[in-house]
Amino acid sequence: MILYFSATGNTRFIAEELANRLDDSTVNLLKRIREKDYSPITSEKPFVICVPVYVCEIPPFVCELIRKTPFEGNKNIYFVFTSGGYSGICSTMAKRLARKKDLNYMGSADFKMPRNYIANNTYPELTEDEIRRRIDVSYKLIPEISDLIRNGQKLVKRSKHVWLFEILITVPFTPVWTRIKQGVKKFSVSDKCIGCRKCASLCPVRVISPDADGKPVWDAKMCAHCMSCIQNCPVEAIDYGDITPSKKRYTFGRYDFRKQKK
Repeated sequence: MILYFSATGNTRFIAEELANRLDDSTVNLLKRIREKDYSPITSEKPFVICVPVYVCEIPPFVCELIRKTPFEGNKNIYFVFTSGGYSGICSTMAKRLARKKDLNYMGSADFKMPRNYIANNTYPELTEDEIRRRIDVSYKLIPEISDLIRNGQKLVKRSKHVWLFEILITVPFTPVWTRIKQGVKKFSVSDKCIGCRKCASLCPVRVISPDADGKPVWDAKMCAHCMSCIQNCPVEAIDYGDITPSKKRYTFGRYDFRKQKK
């Protein structure tokens, strides 16, 4: 069973392609995350957890779901990470999660996909050619990963090695970054908003509450900064301070070559 969370479509793409090749089913974890649904998940086939990388780690709301949800049936579990280029300590976290749940950790794989985090200026925007190149490279890696999973083999050397110094830096750094950089005060919505409430329905941590007109109101101190609200707004009415107004929005659907083949 392929379980995934995806804010802008990168991870969903990888999950669906793996499912197609493995003749397996996919489960979008968004509803479970939003509703804190920790009911058991059962699968006769290995579990494959597909998630994006947030601040060098597995998103905390995904970790919580995995920790609290009983996994029944098959005892093997694989992890697949999508990132803008660096998966941080995700493989170490995945191994620990599997061990705590008494599951057999079968390794993890990294996919370098187009970067969708636009709430800072640390990284330059990707060109159209680079976006398409990353998608193409990732697509070509999928058959290898799916073959290994189908044959019950471990994903050896398909994710980066995590050095001790990375753990020592990341573990204390992430909470500080989250507290300082992932606030909601800079989010704003313009008059272009059509009140569709899409942003609220896609927020994994439910920090958006629509007002009477359907416009988003961020009613918490911090959020996951998954960029789902900004990137999926159909009229590009949401911004983050003075950082995002001039930046292009990204969702995988705009580059999904599978649609072009139909």
